Amino acid sequence: MATPTDIGTRRELFVDQALVERLTGGAQLRLHQPIPQEVSLSHDIPWEGSGSGYHSVFQDGDRYRMYFKAYEISPLREADRNQPEVHPLFCAYAESDDGIHWRRPELGLHAFKGSTANNIVMVSGRQGSLFVDAGHPAVFRDDNPAATPDARYKAILRSDTPEGPRGLLAFKSPDGLNWTPMADHPVITNGAFDSQNLAFWDGERGVYRAYWRYFDRGSSDQPYVGVRSIRTGTSKDFLHWENEADVVFPDAPPTHLYTNAVKPYHRAPHLLIGFPARYVERELKGTMDDSRGKAPPEKMQQWSPSMRALPDPEHRRLRASASERYGTALTETVLMASRDGVSFKRWTEAFLAPGIERPGTWNYGNQYVAWHVVETRSELAGAPNELSFYAVENYWSERGSTLRRYTLRLDGFVSAWAPMSGGEVLTTPIRFSGDTLTLNFASSVAGGVRVEIQDEAGRPLPGFALADCAPVFGDAHERPVTWLSGARVGTLAGQTVRLRFELQDAHLYAYRFAPAAAAPSASQP
Repeated sequence: MATPTDIGTRRELFVDQALVERLTGGAQLRLHQPIPQEVSLSHDIPWEGSGSGYHSVFQDGDRYRMYFKAYEISPLREADRNQPEVHPLFCAYAESDDGIHWRRPELGLHAFKGSTANNIVMVSGRQGSLFVDAGHPAVFRDDNPAATPDARYKAILRSDTPEGPRGLLAFKSPDGLNWTPMADHPVITNGAFDSQNLAFWDGERGVYRAYWRYFDRGSSDQPYVGVRSIRTGTSKDFLHWENEADVVFPDAPPTHLYTNAVKPYHRAPHLLIGFPARYVERELKGTMDDSRGKAPPEKMQQWSPSMRALPDPEHRRLRASASERYGTALTETVLMASRDGVSFKRWTEAFLAPGIERPGTWNYGNQYVAWHVVETRSELAGAPNELSFYAVENYWSERGSTLRRYTLRLDGFVSAWAPMSGGEVLTTPIRFSGDTLTLNFASSVAGGVRVEIQDEAGRPLPGFALADCAPVFGDAHERPVTWLSGARVGTLAGQTVRLRFELQDAHLYAYRFAPAAAAPSASQP
């Protein structure tokens, strides 16, 4: 018999198949895609620009915070490094009361062209013995109970200059606005780092965990040649890192991943969910190193009809004149999830594709998702909260990059689904400690879900057979399941069981054995 998984009262999603033993009938796991909403920010002010990106977003009490790279990419400078930058790389800040409407406060911290009336919180340049690249920021609120007040907020920045050591720098802040380095040297040095590298407090495991840009060496003898990949490590104090390992994807083929955007999912923090940017070179032949030169006009004329039909052809050709891959590489976001932080289930289909062709899309830099998702109110009156994602458009365009919000139902990354003809999901053996089984699900009027609780050998437990289950239909985030026998789930807590879900024209996004409700007070009837 398989070793049971103790899920306690935690919420289980279908982002991986760790607790799925088999799918039968028409049942399948179906990946869902976020729905586009409004533009949250247009990076069209002088100290931001077309290269703005690498956003970090999180809810902090009754305020939402956002940090991002503020930069202007000049195609002329990409073609000729002797050309001056429009302005240095900054880390800028925005905030919101609802995660939907964003504002840039005038912080008065750093001068831009003689004025401190801006939202800049960190600047690139030398700070003591460090050379700080403020344009590759990843910022989070540290919920480690041992975090000191002066380090309630932390950040990972990059040091990448011939003038000093190369790697990742640890920064701290008491208020999320005023930042100081935590060490006079990079704290992680084994990597490539040309991406949004990040770290966070993993409360489920009691450690800090970092994820950073790496190149899979493969069979090459040269360092950092091969597939753009991800490396991870852990730390007890944010300064001394250990247990370094390459992130692996046992069931997915190699592909270039530019970012990682990994963090515990707040409604199921035992699950680490990431939104890496998948990088695809559609027109280039040969190895990565073969693509570094400028593309001559005759090469551009050989682009496929689909490449030539994509938006912004003139700007695409301008990019390619600096390096062909700048014009022909495309990016989108995929979904990955892990229970141990190293081995990830990566879905091969796109989680956030570029969508309908329009200016500022279908290019290199498109659909990089901010780190990480937050809950926001629904635009539908009376509806529960939903998840908000933020993704980059217009990257490296003449218009300046923009950040668009997308929404998804809570836990709605992946569902177990079956058509009206029906299908079933059987879980692996589990143990739980709650007293009510609840479902996050959606069905048609004619469809629904029924649940059977089995013993470890697959036999229905008395009172919990499929025929005893009252059909569950509707569309809710936490609907209790009941059995006509009146049997109570709490009597099975601590036992090894299996769950058999019967689905008809229904999506099942998550399930949970919720803890017992608080006892009624003496004043209640």
